[in-house]
This record gives sequence, structure tokens and C-alpha cells, in this order.
Amino acid sequence: MDDIFKCVEALKAGGIILYPTDTVWCLGCDATNDEAVRKIITLKQSSDLVDMIVLVDHADRIGRYIKQIPEVAIQLLEVNDKPMTIIYPGALNLAPSLIAPDGSVAISISGDDFCKKLIAAFNKPIVSSSANLTGEPFPKIFREISEHIRTGADCIVKWRQNDPAPGAESSLIKVGLKGEVEIIRK
Repeated sequence: MDDIFKCVEALKAGGIILYPTDTVWCLGCDATNDEAVRKIITLKQSSDLVDMIVLVDHADRIGRYIKQIPEVAIQLLEVNDKPMTIIYPGALNLAPSLIAPDGSVAISISGDDFCKKLIAAFNKPIVSSSANLTGEPFPKIFREISEHIRTGADCIVKWRQNDPAPGAESSLIKVGLKGEVEIIRK
């Protein structure tokens, strides 16, 4: 797919992509490149990692980016049937700007075929951050994305731009190594 090739080239160059996910339209970049992550923070006019998720294509990749997968996270992944983001303790091998002060990081396994193919082709995780300015509503469809965000992206995916079906946010759950679970967003 031409979109995937163009996105991979932009990601390798440290650029920002604008792409559809299984939830909402997002800005993305190489999740291991801090300079690229900071470009998204600047574009969104944010001062921190608000709304920054690391997107992987398969559960097997999670272990590369956290020190230890909590057992409760494995259980959640096994029973999950909708988009879910888990905040894990002990982040590693990621851009420092993605790691919270407590050392945690938000990771989601994409359920979207396009995203899975993109991540597999890039062979690294990508950032998934809603394609809006900080504090503005999430863009559920492509035409809701502001011109500011569109012009700030180095590569805009054509796939699903005309899809009228609105997206929704993923659930957000924070887990700990001792079985702690905090539901932040259902």
C-alpha cells in the first residue's frame, strides 16, 4: 500500500504522520525518537506528554518497551474485546518524552489492519496522539481535523479520509506490578 510506504519513509526521517487508527485520527512518529515526539508536542501546542500513547502491532512487542509485564495486564489483554490502552510501569527503550515522571508509559495494541501493517513495516512502535490541539475535542472523522494539524504533518494517510463512521477513544487502564488496577477512562 502506497500510504504505508510513504508513512514508513516519513517515520524513518523523524517526521510526523497523520493517520487513522481503530479509535480516532492520530498524529504519529517513531516512538523511539525523542526529537520526533517533541515535534508532536509542539504541533499540538502542549507542554507535556498529554495524550501520548505508544502503539504496537502485537502483544509480543510490549515486552521490548517495559521492564516487566504485570500479570494483571496479561489478564486484561486476554479478555479485552475493544480498543484499550494500558499504562505500564517501568518503561524502557522509548523516547524520554513519552515516559511519565513515575516511569510509566501508555501502550496500546492496534486492532486496525492498516496500523498493524504500518507498524510491522516500520518494525518499531509509533506514537498515537489524537490529531487535535491540546484541549480541543478529538477528531472522530478526518474532516474534523484542523488545518493547523494537517499542515504540521509530513505525511497524511489517504486511507479512510472519507469514512463517515466516527471513532471513539480507547479505554485507559493503569496497572501495577502488585496487581493494582486503576480505570482512568472506560
